[in-house]
Amino acid sequence: MISKILIANRGEIALRVLRACKELGIATVAVHSTADADAMHVRLADESVCIGPPPSRDSYLNIHQIVAACEITGADAVHPGYGFLSENAKFAEILDAHGITFIGPTAEHIRIMGDKITAKKTAEELGIPVVPGSDGEVKPDNALEVARKIGFPVLIKATAGGGGRGMKVAKTEADLDEAVSTARSEALAAFGNDAVYMEKYLGKPRHIEVQVVGDGEGDAIHLGERDCSLQRRHQKVWEEANSPALNVEQRMKIGKICADAMKKLKYRGAGTIEFLYENGEFYFIEMNTRLQVEHPITEAITGIDLVHEQIRVASGAGLSVRQEDVVFSGHAIECRINAEDPRTFVPSPGTITHFHAPGGLGVRVDSGAYQGYRIPPYYDSLIGKLIVHGRTRVECMMRLRRVLDEFVIDGIKTTLPLFQDLIGNQDIANGDYDIHWLEDYLAKTDA
Repeated sequence: MISKILIANRGEIALRVLRACKELGIATVAVHSTADADAMHVRLADESVCIGPPPSRDSYLNIHQIVAACEITGADAVHPGYGFLSENAKFAEILDAHGITFIGPTAEHIRIMGDKITAKKTAEELGIPVVPGSDGEVKPDNALEVARKIGFPVLIKATAGGGGRGMKVAKTEADLDEAVSTARSEALAAFGNDAVYMEKYLGKPRHIEVQVVGDGEGDAIHLGERDCSLQRRHQKVWEEANSPALNVEQRMKIGKICADAMKKLKYRGAGTIEFLYENGEFYFIEMNTRLQVEHPITEAITGIDLVHEQIRVASGAGLSVRQEDVVFSGHAIECRINAEDPRTFVPSPGTITHFHAPGGLGVRVDSGAYQGYRIPPYYDSLIGKLIVHGRTRVECMMRLRRVLDEFVIDGIKTTLPLFQDLIGNQDIANGDYDIHWLEDYLAKTDA
């Protein structure tokens, strides 16, 4: 069994993993940059190691320093959280070579799903429905031929992409050359790889993702879906479980498809299979081979701790539940609290002068923030997540309205006012939105 886990991350996810470790009686090591010396997870960990200056490349992305921290402290496992090194196959291999358990999938599966073209081919072979698109990489000399076969409009995407970078839409043939060229340039700048591929562009889809967990030996389960359609610049803002757009039959059908695929793949650990959903059809877009930011809403409706499952599987203990044991209860919503201007979304680092988290039945706040904490300007602006659960979606929405009025963060700007605005919108109340809704709404209200 694992005896000591080094948490190779920061912020709310580092604290969330630390709490799970403590509940399992596992010792913890926090690594941190000099900018995060006063972070909550650093204060609460059994041991802490400074691994470098503020820039991520010199600290949280410094594999040598993290391995050294494991050796210094005797940590026999690493939990990568999300972001940073969580989907880095080389990191997983290096840990394995040093006899340190990587709490995540195999390096092979990280590589397969990390390349969008390979991931799509693999998904299709595993029986997962995919978006019509190119068979492989698209280049300027064959882009028009491929686009005509698929049919306009088309979406150009970086094969190594994520977060909307290296992604462009060509609505007509006249738009194609510029879309391909721009996508390739953005992909090269962001990922060091200018390869792109092409897919059919769907007009008003929803973003639906299915949570899966596998034991690495051929058993896997699904834990339902999450609706992540409320986005801006391809970044999720508000997530729901289950989706207001699906019925029980659709939910269980796509869940079984995903679980069966993970059994065939012999996938190990937690993962999320993401789809665009339109007119009753699901289209695979990618798989994230890690814990998702929005995993708490799945935990809320199933009562299953996903980090516990990750640690169990990594230690060789297998899954704690079978598919028939999974029961979905009620509805949950997560709001991502960012240190940003709620209208312009410009980051707002600084010192929190007052912090009061809401409470009550069905309320969870995952945050490493506290009164007097200084938010550094070097990292992602996510400072917390508000998760609300109710017996029904209506009860959940009413509870969310109440807790948003209770949540106080002073000294910096946050996205809390945005959610107070959204909770009163009729489309949101009806669950009637798609992946373009939020940006269209913001454009109208700013006009």
